Amino acid sequence: MIRNSVPFRALVASVLLVLSFATALAQTSPFTYQDMLLLDRISDLSVTADGQFALFSVRATDMEKNKGVRSIWLKNLSVPSEPEVRLPISDGGVADARFGPDGKTIYFLSAREGGIMQLWKTDHDGRVAEQVTVSLAVFPECKGDEIACTVKRNAERAADKSSGTVYTKVFVRHWDTWADGTRNHLFHVPFDGTAQPVALTDGYDGDVPSKPFGGAEDFSISPDSKTVYFAGREAGTTEPWSTNFDVYSVPFTGGAATNLTAANKAWDAAPRLSPDGKTLAYKAMKRPGFEADRFELQLRDVATGKVAPLAASWDRSVDDFAWSHDGKSIYAVAGDIGKTRLFRIDVKSGKVTPLSKDGHMDAFVETPKGFVFLKSALNSPAVLFAAKPKAMMIDEGATNLTGVNASLRNKEFGAYEQFNFPGWNNETVHGYVVKPAGYVEGKKYPVAFLIHGGPQGSFGDGWSYRWNPQTYAGAGYAVVMIDFHGSTGYGQAFCDAISQHWGDRPLEDLQKGWTHALKTYPFLDGDRAAALGASYGGFMVNWIAGNWKSPWKCLVSHDGVFDQRAMGYTTEEQWFTEWENGGSVYQDPTKYDQFNPALHVNNWSVPMLVIHSDLDHRIPVEQGIGVFTALQAKNIDSQFLRFPDENHWVLKPQNSRLWHKTVFEWLDGHIGAGTKR
Repeated sequence: MIRNSVPFRALVASVLLVLSFATALAQTSPFTYQDMLLLDRISDLSVTADGQFALFSVRATDMEKNKGVRSIWLKNLSVPSEPEVRLPISDGGVADARFGPDGKTIYFLSAREGGIMQLWKTDHDGRVAEQVTVSLAVFPECKGDEIACTVKRNAERAADKSSGTVYTKVFVRHWDTWADGTRNHLFHVPFDGTAQPVALTDGYDGDVPSKPFGGAEDFSISPDSKTVYFAGREAGTTEPWSTNFDVYSVPFTGGAATNLTAANKAWDAAPRLSPDGKTLAYKAMKRPGFEADRFELQLRDVATGKVAPLAASWDRSVDDFAWSHDGKSIYAVAGDIGKTRLFRIDVKSGKVTPLSKDGHMDAFVETPKGFVFLKSALNSPAVLFAAKPKAMMIDEGATNLTGVNASLRNKEFGAYEQFNFPGWNNETVHGYVVKPAGYVEGKKYPVAFLIHGGPQGSFGDGWSYRWNPQTYAGAGYAVVMIDFHGSTGYGQAFCDAISQHWGDRPLEDLQKGWTHALKTYPFLDGDRAAALGASYGGFMVNWIAGNWKSPWKCLVSHDGVFDQRAMGYTTEEQWFTEWENGGSVYQDPTKYDQFNPALHVNNWSVPMLVIHSDLDHRIPVEQGIGVFTALQAKNIDSQFLRFPDENHWVLKPQNSRLWHKTVFEWLDGHIGAGTKR
């Protein structure tokens, strides 16, 4: 007889538990780009003032129809265990849902009738949609009667059989569209439908919201509903050279707008009034012509017009912000050492206190019950959370509020960690390394060396649906990413260091970072490595092809600058090339030759995949064609993937799938992780 034995029932339970755990492990599989493309994407968080209900948008992917499909979901925060509910009005197409002031009405955008995005409303049941507005872009010269005049002019254009357009000023094209003379303007429309729309930017020669990425953050309404504040850039004849956005105020009933920031010739943005209506907060840059200057918070006394900076010594650029309910603090989101965190800034003292620890804060709302927020990370798309009461860091121990993307529990992600090393000028530079999924200790793995764009950007602890390190990890590759000088979140001086130094300081960081990673992480196979990048990252790939080609068995250049002189004449936002090169191309073309990949083609020999799109007006498609032509002329192993219907990004699901398939087949053919897809 065996003494002190485990009871039979407990033994059976333990065995079953082990078997269950083993079965769960056996069912996991590496996260792949196919998984990523089919994920549901959460965004557009809105919460009622009492903190009882939350709205969010879920963007699903319809591969058959080759488009994203959005729906609105309602979550009862008072009963977290209850699943969120999809609102039936989603069937007609929805976007940007928000609760009205009463917490009962839901307003949303939809193009369900006529193909033009309009404002609609519904209730919590979400069964009936009622149209609130009629929307169209207007001709600013139609001052005094913008709507009727614009409708007439559009009809005249439609009747004209010719297709030519005469331009007298730039922009002739911006981002991915050609200019047609119309502008985005603001109107006030009473919800009860008792009056005609009131023009709030009548005759203004500028776009509100701004193009191409502006939205609701470009305007706000005062708590007493008497004043509208908006940010805009007056176009004139200098729009492509100007970053001079200003903050304006205009009566809710219409009339002349007042420029509140005329003294600042740099970028002013995101006006938001305090709860008591006494203080206007907004973001401001200091240097005209520079789009990546630090966004610093400014506080304007509404009564006196006096302006003072908030937390002037805090060396971080504000991405987003909101007033606290009591008006004593401002909550700000900012990049911080490879993460994007939430901070509280005391209005009286300027003291900055971090409220989140890691990952990427995508959206947040303060409620009487605590924060509700969206947060992503290197190993997770955005998830809806509720913070625990009185938590020092709101993301520590937070409660997941949705079952969206629950299937990810059966996916294996690559473990990652942040590292640092002495880079250019012996200054500290940070990076991330990601192990391949299914990592085995002692084994070496081929490496995808990812280079971020911007160049004032970051590859940090956040999620991406375009350049996602976990898709490489799932395909059997290790990943190395370096936040070289010029990256955001490390202070403005670090960000500034790249301007007029595209090819030397960042290159030194990349080289030293690669050397450090190889010495620190023995699982990286330095003999099987590829460098990949887009935009500035694509430029850097083109640059290292002639200046640092020795480590790489193959390269991938997506939408990269090839000929700096041609870029200076053909890109739409001229302020960018002139700031980054220290002047205009016609005044001093030699500055554009200092880091010009086209002048180093004679040194090229590494196989390269080139990707570019016809609607990319930021870095025109001829730049990619030039790269491919140079490779073919030199008889270098190369491919060119062209998208006729994409812009600087690849957004259509089928195109994204082809992009990833082509990239991974290219990598497999040259450095061979060997994972089947």
